[in-house]
Amino acid sequence: MANIIKNGVPWYDQHNDPVNAHAGCLIKVNNKFYLIGEYKTDKENHFIGFSKYSSPDLSNWTYEGLAFPLQKSGILGPNRIGERVKVMQVPHSKRLIMLIHADDTHYMDPYIGVAVSDDINQEFQFKGPLLFNGEPVRKWDIGTFIDEDGTGYLITHEGNIYQLSEDYMSVVGEIATDLAPGGESPAMFRNKENYFILFSNKTSWERNDNYYLTAPTIHGPWTNKGLFCPKGTLTYNSQCSFVYLLQTDKGKVPMYMGDRWSFPKQASSATQVWLPISVSGSDIEIKQYWESWDWQNVQPKTDDLKKEPLKLRSNQPGDATTVEFDGSQVIINGDTGPHGGYAQFTLKNNEEKVIQKTSIDFYSLIESTGQRYISPKLPLGHYELRIEVLGEHPVWYNKTGQIRYGSDGYFVSLSSYEVRES
Repeated sequence: MANIIKNGVPWYDQHNDPVNAHAGCLIKVNNKFYLIGEYKTDKENHFIGFSKYSSPDLSNWTYEGLAFPLQKSGILGPNRIGERVKVMQVPHSKRLIMLIHADDTHYMDPYIGVAVSDDINQEFQFKGPLLFNGEPVRKWDIGTFIDEDGTGYLITHEGNIYQLSEDYMSVVGEIATDLAPGGESPAMFRNKENYFILFSNKTSWERNDNYYLTAPTIHGPWTNKGLFCPKGTLTYNSQCSFVYLLQTDKGKVPMYMGDRWSFPKQASSATQVWLPISVSGSDIEIKQYWESWDWQNVQPKTDDLKKEPLKLRSNQPGDATTVEFDGSQVIINGDTGPHGGYAQFTLKNNEEKVIQKTSIDFYSLIESTGQRYISPKLPLGHYELRIEVLGEHPVWYNKTGQIRYGSDGYFVSLSSYEVRES
């Protein structure tokens, strides 16, 4: 299934482990895609490194290790936060520059860190904080953008734009300030003569209706154009992170990259939402949510597989159901909603060997129906998948600890399953 992007379900690497790279970026080097993002745990929110995954087709992912590990000390050392990693390649030198939001665990000591690498296959080396006029840039949520002339830019929360030096290692000028008060998680791109910046509202890891600004030049004037996904979809249950210009059979298409967070089980249960953005002059939109799509042809992809009933709706820990199947892959469909919790999925082969044990999130603030789990592609054979209600759910608080987000229940709701037989 090359060139097929599947949204809202965990992706798996060569070890059948979830792809664990969040709030990051996509970069293409030597005809291979690299996804670099936050490497999360299922226990707490602290920095352990930025992961690197490679793919020839955005469908099959290989874990390549940590692009940038936890440092022994300093702003990216133990008991610190490292987030929103973005990687740019300097056009004239091909050097790779990594920008990072670094902070303490209370989000009261923000820096933007700089790391470098001359080879995508090597770890990035930390160089210190990003400086502007000799002083660190003390911002948090960040995005990056490279214009057609090779000029690099840093975008931060609240809508600040900074021009980077020719080597992307420092800031040389402030282009705009406070374009989007209350905005976070910025992502920027250009289409012909128009510039666009996407922002999320501040609702912690909860999803919200993201919005965008546009301008005829990077210097402005910038205009808030409102939402780019249908109102009330909460940006198809995701938060903007990055926009990648995807070379397709239909030309360059800006691809929205968003995170579907799942605290505390960010490592196993958080997923990605990647969708093509339609551009018309200074207007953009993502008209529809595609569970699966062929990015080369920029069109939705559907499987003509027979759906078999699979009935389980329970919030009782230990309640379970089992699917036995003959084939190479199983797809589980179900519902998410504000009362949803986690389910444990245990996949075994015909010899009772555990191939995969992972958790799937059935929470969403607004109800959703669709694919919840797609197993790794397996050798043709007989398998058993057990799905059990864990009695745990996503729940977290904002940075002040005063506002609660997440589920108020533990429900796991299944409706059907499909089997790929070849």
